[in-house]
Amino acid sequence: MTTLGAVFRPQLPPEDLRSVARLADDVGLEELWLWEDCFREGGISTAAAALAWTERVRIGVGLLPVPLRNVAITAMEAATLHRMFPDRAILTVGHGVQDWMGQVGARAESPLTLLREHLVALRALLRGERVTTDGRYVKLDDVALDWPPAPGGTIHVLAGATGPRTLRLAGEVADGTLLTASTPPDGVRRARALIDEGQAAAGRSEPHKLVVYLLTATGPDAAARLRAELTDEGVADVPDLGVAGDAGAVAKAVQRLVEAGADTVVLQPTADEPDPEGFVRFAAEEVRPLVP
Repeated sequence: MTTLGAVFRPQLPPEDLRSVARLADDVGLEELWLWEDCFREGGISTAAAALAWTERVRIGVGLLPVPLRNVAITAMEAATLHRMFPDRAILTVGHGVQDWMGQVGARAESPLTLLREHLVALRALLRGERVTTDGRYVKLDDVALDWPPAPGGTIHVLAGATGPRTLRLAGEVADGTLLTASTPPDGVRRARALIDEGQAAAGRSEPHKLVVYLLTATGPDAAARLRAELTDEGVADVPDLGVAGDAGAVAKAVQRLVEAGADTVVLQPTADEPDPEGFVRFAAEEVRPLVP
């Protein structure tokens, strides 16, 4: 069965998260996703709060920019969330927006090398291993978590990816991949093929979760809001990108992404969505029943 989620966008003030998260829990939404966008809201702090306010909804963070984070801190926070809220936190790491990384003096000369080193070390620490590594960016000397994920538990670490090299890397060393809302169905197919190449190169055969954001607008002004956001993002000419309409239209767009290779589709409202709580209710109560 396809997993369906929705995004709480960081254009909303953080104090609005509580009501949206609780509603997501109450109406049966499967996943609520948060962003760590510079310079708005922290991914771990908002995830911890949302998990504490709810009982069952899974909380995803897409994504934590690795240039901003020592891998030991990422591992400590991930393991802590998992032990407090087993199997409900989904963490994604990625390059981050390079202009933003430059603003804070954290831009890496080789983002791909940094992401590889971070992912390899992070997954090892979360497996409870003691890690010593002396990479170009990641350096650990006899580091192990005192409180790794509880026995029998696992944390699946996703990689945010767009370019071919990062997609192959995700297949090699991550447990799943997150694609942005600028990915149409054909882009999902290409991404899945590149991920498969990476998995094959690493000799991996386990399932690899593919999560795709879908820019979604509903209501009387849906088409105009969708078109305006696509124009602002410079992707208005990309075919089959985003969806505007009622639950039936959105469900069909979700299904196109699933047929292209997505396992999870996360509905991303426009930045000017007038009713964030209504959007979550729409996703859970109107779209979910129409998605196999």
